[in-house]
Order: sequence, then C-alpha cells, then structure tokens
Amino acid sequence: MTSLFDLPFEDDPDEGAERAPVPSARPVPGAPPARARRIYTVQELTAALRGRIEEAFPRVWIEGELAECRRWQSGHVFFTLKDGDAQLPGVLFRSDAARLRFVPSAGLHVLVRGRLTVYQQKGQYQVIADAMEPRGAGALQVAFEQLKRRLHAEGLFDASRKRPLPMLPRRVGVVTSPDGAALRDIVRVLRTRHAPVDLVISPARVQGDGAAAELSRALRRVVMVEGVDVVIVGRGGGAAEDLRAFNDEGLARVIAACPVPVISAVGHEIDVTIADFVADVRAATPSQAAELVVRQARELREHVRTASRHLLLAARAALERRRVALLAPRRERALARVREAIVARDRARVEAAMALVTALRTRMHQRRERLRPLDTRLSALHPRARLAAQLRRLVAADAALRTAGPRASRTRRDAFAALAARFEAASPLARIARARHRVEVAQHRLETGVGDARLRAHARAGALAGRLENLSPLRTLARGYAACWDETHQRLIRSVADTTPGARVHVQVSDGELHCRVDALHAARQDVP
Repeated sequence: MTSLFDLPFEDDPDEGAERAPVPSARPVPGAPPARARRIYTVQELTAALRGRIEEAFPRVWIEGELAECRRWQSGHVFFTLKDGDAQLPGVLFRSDAARLRFVPSAGLHVLVRGRLTVYQQKGQYQVIADAMEPRGAGALQVAFEQLKRRLHAEGLFDASRKRPLPMLPRRVGVVTSPDGAALRDIVRVLRTRHAPVDLVISPARVQGDGAAAELSRALRRVVMVEGVDVVIVGRGGGAAEDLRAFNDEGLARVIAACPVPVISAVGHEIDVTIADFVADVRAATPSQAAELVVRQARELREHVRTASRHLLLAARAALERRRVALLAPRRERALARVREAIVARDRARVEAAMALVTALRTRMHQRRERLRPLDTRLSALHPRARLAAQLRRLVAADAALRTAGPRASRTRRDAFAALAARFEAASPLARIARARHRVEVAQHRLETGVGDARLRAHARAGALAGRLENLSPLRTLARGYAACWDETHQRLIRSVADTTPGARVHVQVSDGELHCRVDALHAARQDVP
C-alpha cells in the first residue's frame, strides 16, 4: 500500500534526471527553515522508559542463578541473576530479606518475585524483589542446613546447656494441636502408668502457614503457668513438608530460652528437626516423651522398693544369726519344734490371708465392673470434657476462619484485578493514549514527508535557477554585447530602420546604461549569393 508520504512532491519525469541531489542543493533565499526535531534529555528518556517498564511488568517471577550476592550493613541484599548469556541486577530490601528462610549466596538456583524498574542514576533496568526462595530439589534441605550451621555456631546445640528432666514432675505442659493424635497418646500413657501429674495444654497449630509463630506463642504461654516442671512440644507423624514449623528459627530460639526443660516429640524417626537439636531431650514419638516424663518417678519408686527389700532381708539375716548365736545346743530341738509350730501357724495365717485377699479382689473386681459404666458416663458429663469438646470446636472454627479469610481475600483480589484490567482496557484514557500515539506517529510521518518534499522542491528550484541564469541576457551582455532601447525605454531597437538620425537612444551594457544620440545610420551590407 502506497502512502501519501511515499509520493514525490511533483510528478515531472522529464526533469528527474536533471534534479540535483539533496545534499548539494543550495537553499533558496527567503525559504522557511525545516521543522525542528524532537530532542529528549537523558532524564526524560530514562523516566519514560521507567514508566513503560513498570507499567508492563508490575510483578513477575524470575528464575535464575545467583551470580553475585552481597548483604550490606544496612540489611539490604544486592544480587545479580544470570541465565545463559543474560544478567539482571536486583535488590532485596531489609524488611523482605529478614523473612528469608535461607542465606542467599552465589551459585544458588533461586526463584525471585518482584517488579521491574529502571535505576536512573546508572540507566539500567533491575528487579526490586520482595520474596526469594531456593529452586529445585533440596531447596528445603539447603535452608535447613544453613540454619543448622548458624545455630550450632551460636552454641544452641551444645550438650553443656542441656538440662536434665525433673525426678518427680507435678505439672507437665503440652504444646501441640488439641485435635491431633499426639495429645491422645500422651494422655493414654500417663493414665496407663497412673502418673500423679497435672497436664497444662497450650493449643497451637502444628503445620501450615503461621504454625511456627503459634507454637512459639503457645510455648511462652505455658511456661507462665505456675508450677510447670517440664514442657513437651511435638506432633504426630507426617511428611517432611509438614515438619517445616519445627525447623523455624524463631521457634528454636524460644525453646532455647525456655526456663524449664523441653522435650521435642516430633513423631517422625527418619527426619530430625531443628527443634530436636535445640531441645533438652529428644523423643521419637509423643508416647515416648510421656514415658520419659514418668520414667524418672517410676525408676525412683523401683529403687526405693529394691532398697527396702534388701534392707529387710539383711535385717532378717542379722536377726537369725544373732538368734543362732544366743541359743545353746541343748535348746536347738525345742527351738526347732517351736519354729515348726510357728511356721505352721504362719502358713495357716498366710493361707487365710491369701483367701481373704482373693475374696477382696473378687469383690473389688465386681465393684469396678459396676463402676466402669458410671465412670464412663461421669467422664462424658464432666465439665472438663465439655470444655475440651467446645475447645476443639472453637479451634476447628478458628482454623476454618483463618483459612476462609485469606481464600476469600484472594478471590476478591483476583476479581478486582480482573475488573481493573477490563476497566483499564475499556478506559477512555487508554483509548486516548492509543489515539494520541497514532496521532504522534502520523504527525512524525507528516513532518518527515513535508521536510523531504521541501528539500526536493529546493533542489528543483536550484536547478531551475541555474538554467535561468544560463539563459539570462545579462550573461550575454557580460560577454561584450549591448542592448539598445528607444528614448521611451519601451521598445528594443533591433535594426537601423527602427531609429532616425538625431534620435536619443539608451544603450544597456553589462555594468550600466549609456545615453546616446544617433548621428548617422549605416546599414550593414548583405552579400547576395
């Protein structure tokens, strides 16, 4: 398609070969100057590019390798992403860098979320990141190993700071989910062992976003209860991703600062969490944690029973030796008869006692069987059971509310973003901007076409001026010829017949004019062939 600006200024094919080129064309005096070009300053051009880039890329996800990474004293992290032969500088400000679960370093493959902009002082585009996470297999392991090395260097894993468990705990704190299997296992073990302890339960979520913060708050609450001797922090089994809350640095520091011994009871024997390293004692399961709590008291009781038994046997042996030493040989038979009588009497008494014990056990068993349904009903109707059920429903409702709130917020935010995009696409300002852009393009093409046509006209006028100058009579007069006019200066005298002797004439030469009088006429001779 041929545009108006592609056509020549005039269609004159005969003079096209004689038209002088544009650079050598001389400007015609009095012609208007060409229109000035649009000139940007560096700041204006950089600001315009920055606005276009920030509008086109408000938020992007970028994947690449950290070629350079440096954390300044201010807390900001400056890095460079590379991928193949391309590089992209970026910055992660202090508030966002503080939320990282790992330490970024050169060579790591990461995923960065942020917005693109232009750094005007250097005239280069960069990404301002607000989140960064390791990419690929082993990303969580990288963060885990970095945190493990840092806490180990601070001395939080040292055996010297581990505290022994109390011998006879009276009150045990439990930090876990009230609906999980961990709490039921702990209660079952303590009830089976008939442990005389009180449980103080501080509920918290054990997985998902925000679980680590809830566990930290629950641990701080439970140690504020008076008389708590030891605290169990844990959950049941789960995948490695479900144990992320127990690998949190904040929870590890709260466990290290706890004033009473802490047992870490994460029910996963294969994977070891940061909480296991920081805690005073690690248990493979919540049931084992409960066993560790009551084992000290059970071992003490067994030790007391064993010592009493040995002491009684030693006393009996000493008494027997003294009795034998005091008795004379003459009374041995009498003593033997008495001993036999005493043994027979004791045997009869023991048999009677055993029968009585058997009868008492039978009656106790019968009464226990009668009381068991009543105990079950009483446990179900106990206010503590009702409070526990209401607490479970409250925690479930709170979890559902916490989950539904962000989901509804994200749904509304996505709907608002879609409406905003549709509104922006249909906005008169966008249409005006596009129309203004088309007008600017057309105006630029018009200015370019008019300038080119003007230059071609100037070239053609210069060529015509040269031809006109070559055909001008003044150039003929400059070669020595003259033009003769009559006295009125209105008629050119071309022959001697056009004037008479005595007439006044005007003779024009190259540099002026002569006023003359005709004295005589001489006609030129014409040779007849």
